[in-house]
Amino acid sequence: MAKLHILGPTFSNFVRSVMLCCEEKGVDYSVGLELDGQSIGFKSEEHFKLHPYGKVPVLIHGDRVIFETAVICRYIDAVFDGPALQPEHLWERTQVEMASAEISLYIDKALVRDLLLEFAFPKGEDGSIRMDAVERALPQAQKALARVERLLADRDFIVGNRYTMADALLTPMLNYVSGLPMASDLMPEQGALNVYVQRMKARASGQKVLLPLG
Repeated sequence: MAKLHILGPTFSNFVRSVMLCCEEKGVDYSVGLELDGQSIGFKSEEHFKLHPYGKVPVLIHGDRVIFETAVICRYIDAVFDGPALQPEHLWERTQVEMASAEISLYIDKALVRDLLLEFAFPKGEDGSIRMDAVERALPQAQKALARVERLLADRDFIVGNRYTMADALLTPMLNYVSGLPMASDLMPEQGALNVYVQRMKARASGQKVLLPLG
């Protein structure tokens, strides 16, 4: 079938999650807000035709259009050869599904929507960071990181003993948190979460995808 195209900006943590899945599977892909040589404006009419809610990423694979990051990851895992991103055993797969849903819904809200975006796209006067909004977001971000640390426990991966789509969903978020001004408080250098992020960045997929912005 045709080459995969991931519609979305490469700074999006969820776009990066799909990129990580492709890299882990060894799948050729392109990425960006263009399609067949045409620029797709964010939340434009063309965008809404591909995603009814005007979100990213959207996966285009031939005439197939797929949205929602976890669904995209499962699709890539099922369609292409390469290392499996989900276990075969039902209960182990269910654990990956639960972690993926928790990360996509609750962890992303606390870390990305409510905290990181205050730094990435400041909405304060003259484009300044709204530090009051940051202060309000920090308690939930700390709770989310504590929850992730409990999920990780003493393992190398977020679920089980090998890389899964749950790792692909999580690591772009934590990688961005590790670059925040208060990162040393949120993710201490020798702490389990920072060690985990550095391990994920050292993977071949991480070296290609988990790059600094700019």
